[in-house]
Amino acid sequence: MEREGNYLKSPDLLPVTHQQRNIGTFGFAVIWIGMAIVLAAFAIGGSAIMSLPLPMVILATLIGSCLIGVFMTLIGDIGVEHGLSFPVYMRAPFGTFGTHIPSLVRGVTAACWFGLNTYFGALAINGILNLLFGYDNWFICFIVFAALQLFNTSLGIKSIERFADLAAPIIILISCWMYYTLADHAVAQGKNIWTWVETPTTGFAAFTAFMVVIMANMGFWSTLAADMPSLSRYFKAPKNERNWFKRNKTQLVGSLIVMPITNTFIVTIGAVCYMAVASADPINALQQSASGFILGILLLMIVLAQWSTNTSANVIPAATIFSNIGGPKVPFWVGVVIAGIIGIIAQPWSLFDVLVNALLIIGGILTAIVGILFADYYLIRKRRVHVRALYELEGQFKYWNGFNLAGLIAWIIGGAVANVFSTYSSLVGFFVGAFVYYVLAKYWWFKKYPQAELEDPSDAKYLGITAGHNLDELFGQHQVPVPTEDDIIEHPDPVLEVKGAD
Repeated sequence: MEREGNYLKSPDLLPVTHQQRNIGTFGFAVIWIGMAIVLAAFAIGGSAIMSLPLPMVILATLIGSCLIGVFMTLIGDIGVEHGLSFPVYMRAPFGTFGTHIPSLVRGVTAACWFGLNTYFGALAINGILNLLFGYDNWFICFIVFAALQLFNTSLGIKSIERFADLAAPIIILISCWMYYTLADHAVAQGKNIWTWVETPTTGFAAFTAFMVVIMANMGFWSTLAADMPSLSRYFKAPKNERNWFKRNKTQLVGSLIVMPITNTFIVTIGAVCYMAVASADPINALQQSASGFILGILLLMIVLAQWSTNTSANVIPAATIFSNIGGPKVPFWVGVVIAGIIGIIAQPWSLFDVLVNALLIIGGILTAIVGILFADYYLIRKRRVHVRALYELEGQFKYWNGFNLAGLIAWIIGGAVANVFSTYSSLVGFFVGAFVYYVLAKYWWFKKYPQAELEDPSDAKYLGITAGHNLDELFGQHQVPVPTEDDIIEHPDPVLEVKGAD
């Protein structure tokens, strides 16, 4: 089938070939260091320390980070094995048109996170300019900072990795500096940072507070767990490697080692921040506890962290989703612009105060999608995917007018039940979504709409790099050329790099 006239075959959404995968274990680790330092983590720490001592906050954060890290790595194998992005694979459990509904929820959420992180980065930039030049206009800083991040993302995944390489060591050093600055400020007030609690809780109330911290951490990162394939499809992985752990080494190191450590450290800083100045807003805290050159350097860390997080965790997923919805007329760079516009009009300056409660709601909704993806990919298809059919208008994934009702029903039930049990929202969403989808799809939907990889479960036909497959073989065409670094320097066209990346 020709690509012309087929909106499912937008060039930016075709599978990433083996040659186009250029992010290794170290590269993903430094990307994670930048992504994990976000204002939501500070907010979780500041909220948690009101009712739990710091050691319990740290333990709950580690548990939540590791659990969601497992989800990320499991779902990320879709990108590693088949080179598929999140919205494209979602055509399997939701249908060629149904994919747009949950994908749009994720895309808008990512765009709102972009706006929120940009707002705090802009406040930090405004603080730096105020120190240096007496300038004070955070909204202008917000617009300029948003534009710089969007341009950086439109240049493609390699430019984001380069930025992370620069930002990561600076962020690590300044985070340590920030922790000690705030801890000293808290100790000067006579507070023991390891035992101080604003309103101590005991018994079941303490357990509930502990679970809220776990679920809040899972809820925040559930956005990335759902669409990890959009990032993991760029990870280097060996061909013909059947060992799941070896094939996903990059993910395992990044999502189960680097992310939990970095995320826990930032949540800890948020908790100490609240002890120091009774606020989890790090910019407000820094302005109260530091001054001069030291304050400027600490604010710079906030800027770099928000930039690094936004490009990898928010703008790329959102832009990929909007490109999928719009088809070839909405290339990746246009999706980037759409994400930026949504992030701005969401008025992120009004979102911070309701962040933790929002994370519990978002977590349940999105981890239900993660559960559905897990059931579809591992339990039903056994990792075998008819990739060519994902790009066919009349193929097996058209289902009923483009909708897979098993996926939509499972998502509604999973998200609803998760929010009834909001203290355990992310876990409930995952398991209910997975169970309901498995039952409906296996015993009802796929009886009506047969799936080729289930009728003929051939590894050679339907596995990806495990079977040595590549884009050229799937579509019978030459792969999209990958620009070299010299190409990017000589022709700094965002579209050029994006086509190479996707």
